[in-house]
Amino acid sequence: MLVATGSAVSAAPPPPPGEATARSRLAELTVRAEGSSSGYDREKFPHWSDQGGSCSTREKVLERDGRNVTVGSDCYPTGGSWYSPYDGATWNRPSDIDIDHMVALAEAWRSGASSWTTSRREAFANDLGSSQLWAVTDNVNQSKSDQDPAEWTPPRAEFHCMYARSWIDVKWRYDLTVDSAERAALEGLLNTC
Repeated sequence: MLVATGSAVSAAPPPPPGEATARSRLAELTVRAEGSSSGYDREKFPHWSDQGGSCSTREKVLERDGRNVTVGSDCYPTGGSWYSPYDGATWNRPSDIDIDHMVALAEAWRSGASSWTTSRREAFANDLGSSQLWAVTDNVNQSKSDQDPAEWTPPRAEFHCMYARSWIDVKWRYDLTVDSAERAALEGLLNTC
């Protein structure tokens, strides 16, 4: 699927619902103080699972979100370009791209995923059917880390509406909680739509 992102056109994850639905779903989310990180380990969310044809989830996202992507027999991209909606940069090497979990694994853990089964955490970490996985500039993703929208937003303001809609969509799909500062930040970001 191609979507316009500023002056560039790039592929993207399945789009989240629009602003009105996002506002409705945000109101449905349980507001609760963020839980503890106790017991969290990234390995409790098996990620970059096999997607068939020797492709991992990461490789599938690189192929989906890039332009003119070519891949080798191992499914790893051998060419293409990637536009990062977080900062507006375009990259020609897959090594410059991280696959961001819109709702970071540690954030999910603190918002309810600590009680999930391993198979549910794996489904969350490899969800190609929602707006959970995005190909973005590696150092921008690293600056985000596991912060929620009260603590971090993408540097490119034009993406703030899509960011909020995507974040809410993922939290709603997985019945994860939001804390009060996170909810207020999301409401503010929706005002940019």
